[in-house]
Amino acid sequence: MPNRLIHASSPYLLQHANNPVDWYEWGTEALAKASTEDKPILVSIGYSSCHWCHVMERESFENETIAGLMNRHFVCIKVDREERPDIDQVYMEAVQAMQQNGGWPLNVFLTPDQKPFYGGTYFPAQSWAQLLRQIHQTFQAKRKEIEESAGDLAQHLQTSDLKRFVRSNEKVFKQEQTDTMLKILASRYDHTWGGIEKAPKFVMPSIWLFLLRHYAATKNEDALRMATHTALQLALGGIYDQVGGGFSRYSVDGEWFAPHFEKMLYDNAQLLSLYAEAYCLTPNPIFKETVYETVGWLEREMRHPAGGFYSALDADSEGLEGKFYTWTEAELRAVLGAKAEKIMRFYQATTEGNWEHGRNILRRDRTTTDVEPDAIKTLKTKLVAARSNRIRPGLDDKILTGWNAMTIQGLIDCYKAFQDEHFLHLALGAISFLETHLIADKVYRTWKDRRSDTEGFLEDYAFLIQAYTSLYQVTFNEGWLHKALVWCEYVLQNFLDAEEGFFYYTSGNAETLIARKKEIFDNVIPGSNSVMARNLFHLGVLLDREDWKEQARTMAAKLLHLITEEPVYMCHWAMLLAEIVHEPVEVVISGSEALTLRTELHRHYLPYTLTAGSTRESTLSLLENRLPKSGTLIYVCQNKTCQLPVSTIKAALEQLKRL
Repeated sequence: MPNRLIHASSPYLLQHANNPVDWYEWGTEALAKASTEDKPILVSIGYSSCHWCHVMERESFENETIAGLMNRHFVCIKVDREERPDIDQVYMEAVQAMQQNGGWPLNVFLTPDQKPFYGGTYFPAQSWAQLLRQIHQTFQAKRKEIEESAGDLAQHLQTSDLKRFVRSNEKVFKQEQTDTMLKILASRYDHTWGGIEKAPKFVMPSIWLFLLRHYAATKNEDALRMATHTALQLALGGIYDQVGGGFSRYSVDGEWFAPHFEKMLYDNAQLLSLYAEAYCLTPNPIFKETVYETVGWLEREMRHPAGGFYSALDADSEGLEGKFYTWTEAELRAVLGAKAEKIMRFYQATTEGNWEHGRNILRRDRTTTDVEPDAIKTLKTKLVAARSNRIRPGLDDKILTGWNAMTIQGLIDCYKAFQDEHFLHLALGAISFLETHLIADKVYRTWKDRRSDTEGFLEDYAFLIQAYTSLYQVTFNEGWLHKALVWCEYVLQNFLDAEEGFFYYTSGNAETLIARKKEIFDNVIPGSNSVMARNLFHLGVLLDREDWKEQARTMAAKLLHLITEEPVYMCHWAMLLAEIVHEPVEVVISGSEALTLRTELHRHYLPYTLTAGSTRESTLSLLENRLPKSGTLIYVCQNKTCQLPVSTIKAALEQLKRL
C-alpha cells in the first residue's frame, strides 16, 4: 500500500511512495506529529539521480524490519534536495559541523523542535538498523544532553557566515588582485589533464569562464591555455557522452575518464557557455561539435514538449551504473559490423573492456584533435539509434526555475557565438514555459505536472534575472529588461539582509526553518549571492542605477580577501571582480539596422561589454535621443562618457580596443 509520498510532485519522493516506511513530506503535519508524540525526527535527503540514495532505499527503506524500526521510533520525513535546497543547506551544514562527511543520501536526526543532534550519509542496512536502535535508546536515556548539544548546534547554524568571513569594506579593486587569483589557480591546476588537480574531479565551469575573461583583459596566455586545455580534455574524455552528447556530473578519477554517469541540467547549461565562449577565442571545431551535440541531447532527451528542460538523468539502468552509456566489443560489432574497428580505435575501446564488467567507456584519442571524419559521425548516428532501444536511465522530469534559467543563459551564449537562430528559439521556448507555469505574483521553484507551492529561492530569482538581462541584449526587446528590473526590485525587498548587505537564500515570506542561511561560496553551481551581485552590477549599467552598481561593489569588497585567496570556491565572485576592475563598456546600437549590427558584434568575444539597442525611439537612459533620422549609429560608452558615434562594427571594435 502506498505511503503519503504518493501525492508528492517530486520524482524522488515518488520513488519512495511504495516503501513500507511511513514517510511524510516536510511540512506542518509531520512536524506537529513529532511535537505531539515527542518523537525525534529522521530527515532523509536525496535526489532522483543519486546512486547511493537508490542503494540505501533498496537495502533499508524497502526492508520491512528496518522500516518497522523507523516507524516505531521516529517521524520519518523524505526531502528532495533539489526541490527544497533550503532544508538541505541547513542540515548539510549541521552534519559537517558534527565532523561528519557531507553527501547524499543525507540522513539527519532532529529533536521534535527540528534541531539536529546526529547525522551521516549512506549506511549499509545492518549498520542503519543498529544506528536506529542506538539513537532511540540514547534519546530516551540522555534526552537532556541531546537537547543541550542540539541547542548549541542550532545556535551555530544561526550564526551568519559573513560574521566569520567579512574583514573590510575598503573598495580598492585592481588588476593585481585578479593576477593573484590566476597564480593560485595555476598552482592547483592539473597541467596534464586539465581541471583542478584532484580526484574525484568536478568541472567547476565558472573557474574557466573567469580565466577566459582574464585573458581577454590581460592577454595572459596561461589563463587562455588552462581554460581551453580543460575544455578540450573534457570534450575528449569519458565524462562527455561521446555518442549522444552532454556531460556527466563528475569524474571519479583525475583524467576525466570514468564518470559518475548521472547527467545534471545545471552542469550542461554552464558548459554550453564555456564552449561557446572558448570557441569565440579559439575556434577549435571540437568546441563547436560539443555545443551542437550537447544541445542535441538536451532537445532530444531533456526537453518538455512545451519548452522547459528536465532536471537530470540517473547514472543507473538495469541495476548497473553506466550500462546505458558503455559498450562491449560484441555490442559494437553487432551494430557496426566490420566498421566497429574504426570506432574502437577512435574511442580507445578494447576487446576485454577498459572499464568494469568487460564494458568500454568511450573516450577519444587525445592525440587526435582534428574534427571527426564524416565516417565517424555516421557510425555514431547508428550507435545513438541502437542505444535508444536499451532500457533507459531514470529521468528526473521535474522542471526547476533556476536550472532552466541557467540553460537559457547557456543557449543565449551559443546563439551569440554561432548566430544559429535555433539556439535562440530554444531559449525563448524555455522562458515561455517558465512564464506560463512558474512565474506569477512571485517565482515558484518547481513544476512536475503541476506547480509546487514552494516559492523560488534566491538561486531561482538570480538566474532568472540574469536570463532576462541576457535576452534583452540579444533581442533588444525592452520587455525582457523590464522583467529583470521588476524581479530585481522584488529580491531587494524580500531577500536582502539590510544590515549585512547580502541576500538570504529564502524569501522573507517563506517557511521559517531553524536557520535562515546566506549562500556565499561558489561551487558546481555559482553561489546565488555572487550571481545576484553581478545582476545588480549589469542592471546598474543598463538602467543607469549607480546605487545598484555600488551595492555590487560593496558586496565584493566585503569578501575581497576570500575572492583573491580562494578563487576555486569564489570563482563567480572573481568574474564580478574582473568586471569591476575593467569597467564595463556599453555598446549602444540605434537605428534601422540595430539587430543586424548586434549580430555582427556578438560574434566577437567581448566579456566586458553590455549591449543595448533599438530600432525606434526609447526612453532607456542609454538610448534616449539617440535614434538617427536615417541609418544606424553605434555609440561606445564607458563611465557615462561616449566616443563619437560610428556606423560600422569594425569602427566600434577599434574604439573598444582603445578603451
